[in-house]
Amino acid sequence: MGFESSDDAAVYRISKDSAVISTVDFITPPVDDPVWFGRIAAANSLSDIYAMGGKPLTALNLVMFPARKLGTELLRGILQGGYEKVTEAGACLAGGHSVEDEEPKYGLAVTGIVSPDRVLKNIGARPGDHLLLTKPLGTGVLFNACRARKLPWAELEGILPEVAALNGTALSVALRYDIHACTDVTGFGILGHGLEMARGSGAGIELSYSALPFYPNALDMYRRGETTGSNKANREMVRSALAVDARLSAREEELLFDPQTSGGLLLAIPPDQGEDLLVELQTRGVASARKVGRVVESGAATLRVVA
Repeated sequence: MGFESSDDAAVYRISKDSAVISTVDFITPPVDDPVWFGRIAAANSLSDIYAMGGKPLTALNLVMFPARKLGTELLRGILQGGYEKVTEAGACLAGGHSVEDEEPKYGLAVTGIVSPDRVLKNIGARPGDHLLLTKPLGTGVLFNACRARKLPWAELEGILPEVAALNGTALSVALRYDIHACTDVTGFGILGHGLEMARGSGAGIELSYSALPFYPNALDMYRRGETTGSNKANREMVRSALAVDARLSAREEELLFDPQTSGGLLLAIPPDQGEDLLVELQTRGVASARKVGRVVESGAATLRVVA
């Protein structure tokens, strides 16, 4: 897998039985707490390995930090949070690179491994497939609202363990089933990543708005006038393919374009296996997993949002 699709990482076969997965990602601070910043950024980086069906092996720190201005104690917290998540993933933190920068940024370059015949792709969804989502939506507006002092830290802090949760458990459960397509939902929002799946699969994606899981306070923040810098671009990206048949307010609709950080997996699975996978995900601790839609026949890549 390379540039020919909009997949989450590169996959390079090294033998008949093995392929390496390579990915890189870094972000600016979604929260002020350095340890949580490190945890979220690392989980976000590791997610692309899971989205391809793989296991993380090694990770390299990518650090951009104004050490002269902020000192090294905050940096220590960021790196500690990242180390916790790499270790939790069963991978080895093997070094990295740092530069002095005016704005803190942190992430990982991650190498994973996968069997060539078990690579998951964001293409290949088939009409009739159920669509399952493993984490709630709404982190974009919530992080912005907290920085703008519209959302108290105490209200945000409660969701951070789920935001920073690795997608490894969800993947390990999903690999027991016949997954036709998989991607993680990140900066393009649920509709942007849904459109990538639709385009790559030559099908339509139908989402049920009432089935979508949202983090607490996300809709309220849009109602109070908060937004993100990506909503407008995400809306424009899907505009020509999108039909919204649900009766939604303008604020409710904004949640469809909300950019996610360390989002969940979007899985396309045969309908006769969807319910079993959903039950097993929830039993194994992926409590927010939901069936959120289906794949439909379409002459072109389309998105439809129904009630």
